[in-house]
Amino acid sequence: MDENYAVAFQLIMNAGNSKSLSMMAMESAREFNFEEAEKYLKEAEVEMRSAHQSQIDLIQQEAQGNPVDVNIILVHAQDHLTMAMMAKDQAVEILNLYRMIKDLKDQIEK
Repeated sequence: MDENYAVAFQLIMNAGNSKSLSMMAMESAREFNFEEAEKYLKEAEVEMRSAHQSQIDLIQQEAQGNPVDVNIILVHAQDHLTMAMMAKDQAVEILNLYRMIKDLKDQIEK
């Protein structure tokens, strides 16, 4: 039981870090600091992969016939992973939008 909690908490930590880094990428993009935004997105991806690996480990455990106890912590962890994935996808789109805004702004100022 303790191992399942440890995996869930690891998933929460990595997913939370990924979401925070995605938010930081959007903040950097708002300031037209695209190099920093890209750096944050890369870091968010690393954290996302770690979180996703935790999820895969649980799925493989279940598939091997070792049932995973579903508890509120694990449900919460899955929620964090979903939100982190959405935040990263949105950050990519927001970064593209801010690039377009910057290009338009630069054209108007010429």
